[in-house]
Amino acid sequence: MSQPERFIGEGEWKVRKHGAEKRRVWRKLHLAVDPVTHDIVAAEVSLENVHDAEVLPTLLNPLRRKLGHVYADGAYDSKASHQLISRKGATACIPPRKSAGLWKKGHPRNDAVLVMRKEGLAHWKKISGYHRRSLAETAMYRFKQLLAGKISLRNYNGQVGEVMAYVSAINKLNTLGLPVRKPRV
Repeated sequence: MSQPERFIGEGEWKVRKHGAEKRRVWRKLHLAVDPVTHDIVAAEVSLENVHDAEVLPTLLNPLRRKLGHVYADGAYDSKASHQLISRKGATACIPPRKSAGLWKKGHPRNDAVLVMRKEGLAHWKKISGYHRRSLAETAMYRFKQLLAGKISLRNYNGQVGEVMAYVSAINKLNTLGLPVRKPRV
């Protein structure tokens, strides 16, 4: 008596024929943008499991320019980020989390926490100039448009090189000119 044949489903056949499917790995791009020239002054590519605040030192430490303000989203609201920004001689403009508590007495972040508790996030954004962070968002948008949402190289080092080439291209395009926006009166 012969063994009954086992039917192989589509997924099993595909794995046997082509090998196990590889899981897609996402990359995160972190940018530091000069608010005057709109140039990307630092860029870092990280894996998806790296927290944003962990990347801040690799963005800011190599910069040899004077930093006035560092505008970042709430993911950078950590003591380490605030200390680094302070050491670089800059002022942090980072929204505290909704449930943020006060830090040691006299810390500049406490002012933001108190304003947000009393007047709300929208008011803090208005008085702090947080809207300047949108320049980084615009740079990211330009980057994604140029990149078309894909990185073609497969290994990590190649991907980093490809991203840095795109950063260089965007900065070169900036020298050709940017749209001029007139503020509403």
